[in-house]
Amino acid sequence: MELMGQHHDTASGTLATLVTGAVIGAASLAWWLLNEADRRRRYNNQKAMLYAPRMQDGSEVFESSPNGHLEERVEKLNAEIARVRAQLEGLGNDD
Repeated sequence: MELMGQHHDTASGTLATLVTGAVIGAASLAWWLLNEADRRRRYNNQKAMLYAPRMQDGSEVFESSPNGHLEERVEKLNAEIARVRAQLEGLGNDD
C-alpha cells in the first residue's frame, strides 16, 4: 500500500506542477501580448505625429485627390455657403 500512496503523491505533485506552469505560461503570454499592443499603439501615435504638421495645413488633401476636381468642388461649396449665409442674413433683416 505504501507504494500506491507514493505514486499518488507523485502524480498529484506532477499535476500541480503542470497546472502551475500552464498558468505562469498563460500569464506570460498575456503580458507579452499587452506589451506588444501597447508598443504598436505608441508606434502608430508617433507615426501619426510625424504627419500632423503637414495635415494641419491641408496640403495632403490636394496631393491625394484622385480626380483633380477638388478645387472646383471647394469653390462650389464656398459659393453655396455664401448663398445660404445671404439667405439667413436676409431672414434676420426681415425681423
